[in-house]
Amino acid sequence: MSNNEDSKYLTATYFLDSTSSVVEDFAHRVCKGKKSPLEKAISLYYAVRDEIRYDPYDISPARETFKASSVLAKGTGYCVAKAIALTALGRQQNIPSRLGFSDVRNHLSTSRLREVMKSDIFYYHGYTEFMLNGKWVKATPAFNLSLCHRFKVKPLEFDGLNDSIFHELNEDDEKHMEYLREHGSFTDLPFAEMFSSYQHHYPQMFEKLGSAQSTGDFHKEAAEETP
Repeated sequence: MSNNEDSKYLTATYFLDSTSSVVEDFAHRVCKGKKSPLEKAISLYYAVRDEIRYDPYDISPARETFKASSVLAKGTGYCVAKAIALTALGRQQNIPSRLGFSDVRNHLSTSRLREVMKSDIFYYHGYTEFMLNGKWVKATPAFNLSLCHRFKVKPLEFDGLNDSIFHELNEDDEKHMEYLREHGSFTDLPFAEMFSSYQHHYPQMFEKLGSAQSTGDFHKEAAEETP
């Protein structure tokens, strides 16, 4: 990758606000004592995976809520928000980083979430891609460790060498996640494109967005519904 191409994956943007004090402080704390980009990327991955609580109900059409600094300050977010945080943290540590998106069918949801979404397909599921050792590697920090245990899903590990994407089966060999369509890689969040897809596929959810009818407690639901 040329220096010019490299720079666009290191530059701060509105959403990937890697120069904000919140992002800088988080990155410096997590990466303290780490020397190589590989070590830093791995440490950042686990910090975002487990310190930022996964919440699929935590979605708003307000652009500022998708800034990495906002996600880190709040400490919760769904897959896209967590991917934004991880991508910005990577850039803060001078690791070329970008966002990736796919449509996935999630077999491990809750009845409440299915009721809200009216679908088991997650459009524009988000993840991070790091440039490490000369190649792009996918990192998916969505499900925190405690949630994986609730759902009996193998937690996604990340070694910086291989893609970290959702497993097809859970620990009981039941279907977990199917990747249906790749949207590609992006230097910044394709906000308008993503929300256009959301509004098309989840019209009822967006009509009620912000009301009690569009919210829930995903971790509590998982505990109640999983034997």
